[in-house]
Amino acid sequence: MKRNCIMWLVALTICSCSTETALQRLLGTSAAAPVFYGCKTSAEGEVDFLFSSAVTVVSMYFDPPMEAEALTQGETVTIRFETSQPGGSRITADMLVEDKNKNTLNILVNFRTRNNRMPDFVINEIRTSYTKPKVEFIELKMLQAGNLGALRLFAAYDKDKEAIFEFPPVEVKAGEYVVVHTRSIESGLVDETGTRLSESKGTDASSGRDFWIPGTLKIHSTNTIYAMDQDDRIIDGILLVNSKYPWKEPVAAAANLLVSQGAWSGGSSDEAVLSDDATVTRTICRGSRDSNSSADWYITVTSGATPGGPNNPGRYR
Repeated sequence: MKRNCIMWLVALTICSCSTETALQRLLGTSAAAPVFYGCKTSAEGEVDFLFSSAVTVVSMYFDPPMEAEALTQGETVTIRFETSQPGGSRITADMLVEDKNKNTLNILVNFRTRNNRMPDFVINEIRTSYTKPKVEFIELKMLQAGNLGALRLFAAYDKDKEAIFEFPPVEVKAGEYVVVHTRSIESGLVDETGTRLSESKGTDASSGRDFWIPGTLKIHSTNTIYAMDQDDRIIDGILLVNSKYPWKEPVAAAANLLVSQGAWSGGSSDEAVLSDDATVTRTICRGSRDSNSSADWYITVTSGATPGGPNNPGRYR
């Protein structure tokens, strides 16, 4: 009878509070597993895993397979790879860690290796209209040679704070055009990561370097579009406004981010490029200026779209 009462009291203790609190009372230690905050690649050949409390690595595996060692352990676990990977390579980490109380945490996370050769470039041409099979696109013009691996493209109206595209490792030359098409609705579409720039067969596949976002992502004509590196530095951006569509909060927030980094002159809709006249064949084009303002941009003439090549200088108005 006495034993049954003790078991009843233990059960009552566990049911009347959280599992974590009950285990703390019974075991005298914290039963809460450490929290994983994310990872960052601040140095070439290394990656930092960030936790809420000090941990040690029990096991770790990577895809693609590679040897690695833990340089530091604690709230930050720094891993160094013994084999080098191209900058911006995608890696999957499967890691088991343990804290001082023997609480364990298994994490499965993707990241890209450090890319220290990000080139300078400008956003050069944008299509915000769609008529099958012609799809929306964002064109970049390279100002210097480098590697685009881990570069991210954002369109705030369409995906708030989430990149619409992230580049794999790809070597580019100064003067080269890179076109990111936002829908994949045809066959024969190829991401041109190598030296052959005529592999892709889709409509508007260009003489430049083409990439295709899977699915059917729309690029809205009221938008904040920008490109960001691994350090969250904005390399270039543009504000667009169509008088028919509202200046939404995510667009305004992203616009203020551009202004804070000196990538645009002002964050209101009055300082955005007016996109009302843009169509499938009349694209939004950069002129010869680069003042980070709407004065740099114009709507090209009808049938003037030139994905993957120099902009048509003819102006609709």
